[in-house]
Parts: sequence; structure tokens; C-alpha cells
Amino acid sequence: MKEHRIKHMAVFSLKYSPTAEETKAFLKDGERILTGIPGVEHFEVLRQISMKTDFDFGFSMELNCQEAYNSYNEHPSHQAFVEERWKTEVEKFQELDFIQVNR
Repeated sequence: MKEHRIKHMAVFSLKYSPTAEETKAFLKDGERILTGIPGVEHFEVLRQISMKTDFDFGFSMELNCQEAYNSYNEHPSHQAFVEERWKTEVEKFQELDFIQVNR
């Protein structure tokens, strides 16, 4: 990851079983909607396999800089996804935002 890039991740569990059709739809829709936002790069939909956490999935992406991160958060598609899907279908979550450490 290059300096000043932000790796934004949200790890979460849904209100549905991990194998439910609703889960598949949420993950597919999330990827489609969020990758359509300008500045979103290297988007991944992830499934948790560690027994050390109780989150089931993750969305991970990179953004070029703080301005791109702010634009993503304020984008109408992101805002609508959060209001219409995230707040109604996600049971619990944690957001993580990283920048590279200069050594």
C-alpha cells in the first residue's frame, strides 16, 4: 500500500445465517453499490475464518487519500446503502481505517 492511501475495512455480522440467500444478496449488492463510488479501489468481500472473532464478513477497500475517503463517506450511494441496508441488516460491526506506517 502506498503512502497516504487509506485502507478502509468494515467487519460485520448480518441478522441472517451466513449461508442465507439474504446474506448473498447483501454481499453482492454491497459490492455492486460501493465499487460504483469514484475513488474506491481494490474492493474485496471477505469471509471470516478465525475462531478468535465473532464477525462473519468484511468489506475492504483502498482510497487514494483523505479527500477520496471523505468523498466516499459523503457519496449519496454510500449514504443510501448505510441507511437502507446497513442499518437494517447488519447485527454488529467494527470499522477499521489504516494508513501505512513510515519506517
